[in-house]
Amino acid sequence: MSLHGGRVAALLAWVNSTKVCPDPLNDLSQLQDCSVFIRIIHKIHGSKEGESVLEQPLPERISFIHGFLQKHCRHKLAAENLVSAQKLLDGEELALAKVAVLLLYHTSVSSKSPGDWNEFDYRTQVELASILKFVLDNEECLNENLEPFLQRKAELSLSSGSSSSFEEHSPPFSLPHKRELHFLEPQRITFPGTNLPSTPSSPMGDIMQTPQFQLRRLKEQLAFERENREELEVEVAENHKRIMEKDAQITTMQQRIDRLVKLNEKQAEDLLEPKEMEELREKNESLVGRLHEAFRQCQDLRTEKAQMDRKINQLSEENGDLSFKLREIASNMVQLQRALNELSEEHNTAMAQSQEKQRQLEKELHGALQDKKCSEEKIEILQGKISMLEDQLAKLEECSTQEKGEVMGDILKLEELKQEVSSLTAKGARLEEEKQQLDSLVTSLQNSLSESHRARERLKRDLQAQAAEEQA
Repeated sequence: MSLHGGRVAALLAWVNSTKVCPDPLNDLSQLQDCSVFIRIIHKIHGSKEGESVLEQPLPERISFIHGFLQKHCRHKLAAENLVSAQKLLDGEELALAKVAVLLLYHTSVSSKSPGDWNEFDYRTQVELASILKFVLDNEECLNENLEPFLQRKAELSLSSGSSSSFEEHSPPFSLPHKRELHFLEPQRITFPGTNLPSTPSSPMGDIMQTPQFQLRRLKEQLAFERENREELEVEVAENHKRIMEKDAQITTMQQRIDRLVKLNEKQAEDLLEPKEMEELREKNESLVGRLHEAFRQCQDLRTEKAQMDRKINQLSEENGDLSFKLREIASNMVQLQRALNELSEEHNTAMAQSQEKQRQLEKELHGALQDKKCSEEKIEILQGKISMLEDQLAKLEECSTQEKGEVMGDILKLEELKQEVSSLTAKGARLEEEKQQLDSLVTSLQNSLSESHRARERLKRDLQAQAAEEQA
């Protein structure tokens, strides 16, 4: 199965953004010699081995990349199976794409990204954010899911006028009810009282502000501090071992000096020849000099050990502070996210109900307007008839009594028309009153929806501000 074109293009765009190769890459096959990956590791992560490894054959380069992934990318046990050395040696594009995904993920969560995400276009940011989101959600089962993800066809079109999402994989947070995370539609939130034009949002910025991503970044920092502490402890243990060895050497030399001193004393008593005494004295002085040098080295090691101890204590305190802050931040984020989710549910429910209610009210309003229009037309017709009959009555007043009796039926018919008109100008009043009530209900419903939307946006801004504060 061929690779997903959009994701491959986004990975190549990210690789090009690191500016480790003179010419931009436009195909995964250009990564076959693995030199670009090694340059990225050397530039972003400061690996001193990178330059020398570039001069080694391809198998050694692949081994270096494997070692880096196992050490830094939090997939230590899975790295060997996740990226096959043989497939990299064969230049398989799927294996090359996997390495690019892991390096993108590591540079993002470790705050070592080389550039500004805004330099990418919106479509590329959507794909990069989709990749980061997928790795975050599938850390424990990346072996099984990464290949289908890189080969999956796009399920949604990414037109500039529609909202973009990466809901084709798993939900953003491990909350009781799983949800799908959608990017904001390509327009920014406007505050009350402003009328700003719609502009595209930043999908990479959005996903990096999520509690899930911020929590992963803090955990990575904590793991990095823990590894530094462990390395320092190993170094202190080695220095302590060297001190013990030096102490043993000093003790041995002191014993030898004591034996020589006793031997000198005995030889002096036995009246040894001056030449032999001089040789013993020189040997003794040499041993004393070596002893002083050993004392000096031991003192240096003790000073270095004291400095290491202070540094370990400082790191332990910082580690405790970070752990406490991490627990506090995680608790705050969970609470804020739960509140946001509850408000979103209420907002969505209210939105659906209000839309249904508004449709019903608009339907009733339309019916009332139609009734009013029919009544007005009927009134106009009746008024025309009344006017005509009134004209006839005026003429009848000039006629004889007999003629008036003949048209008495028209007069009764006229009275009935007047009553019908009166009943209609009343029905029309009721319809107008109902129309005003319906207009009032629609306005009230729209105000309620606006207030719910503003409350939801305020909570979302609070959550984003909390995430930004934690990142700082």
